[in-house]
Amino acid sequence: MVVARKSCESPAEDDVLMQTALFKQIPKPQAEQLLGLLKEYTLPKGSTIFRQGDTDQRMYLLKRGRVKLVRQSPDHRVQLLSIHGWGEILGEIPVFDPRGGPRTASAVVMVNNSQVAALEHDDLFAWLNEHPRVAIDMLQVLAGRLRANNERISDLVFMDVPARLAKTLIDLATRFGEPVEKGLMVPHDLTQEELAQLVGASRETVNKALMDFSNRKWISRKGRTIIIYHPGALIRRSRM
Repeated sequence: MVVARKSCESPAEDDVLMQTALFKQIPKPQAEQLLGLLKEYTLPKGSTIFRQGDTDQRMYLLKRGRVKLVRQSPDHRVQLLSIHGWGEILGEIPVFDPRGGPRTASAVVMVNNSQVAALEHDDLFAWLNEHPRVAIDMLQVLAGRLRANNERISDLVFMDVPARLAKTLIDLATRFGEPVEKGLMVPHDLTQEELAQLVGASRETVNKALMDFSNRKWISRKGRTIIIYHPGALIRRSRM
């Protein structure tokens, strides 16, 4: 069963920090100490939070909106790596590996009036010295990111494109879908090329799979929005 979380169902802004995977187990008074260290920004669609090659050591909390991580090759080809929604942490690697080199991707805002809060490396580690239990939660989150990356690599090796597309649509629906009368509306706001990059296939192959899903009445498409009529069918196809 796919449970969609409406975009309007994000918590009050001051509660976002407490509901992230990194900090949700921390008592509110301790978490509020960290709130005072955050620098908050409201950004328009298309703006960049951080760029590939930057050498800063900040971590970001997405309080509202949606952000995509993209990587550019030396010959200027662009690869969409992932999409992130409210309550998620961005750009944490330089914070925990400050000598590991510059950032390897750029974070681009997908929705107008997206809100992010920045936390400096020194501020975070000073706070961690007072609350070391949080470091265990951070390790769990980082391990989860590593597990997800390993799973994606495995999918690219063992799954065909329709299965990967079905899995991607279910993931987008679970995270960003909105229930409507006929099913789940997923306003992914991706170009055809970006959706193909997220799946890890050519645009032509992904479009062919989308047409097949549409012909089977599993989904319909309207611009940069997909309506999922039969999530169970997509789940079954993702497991074939």
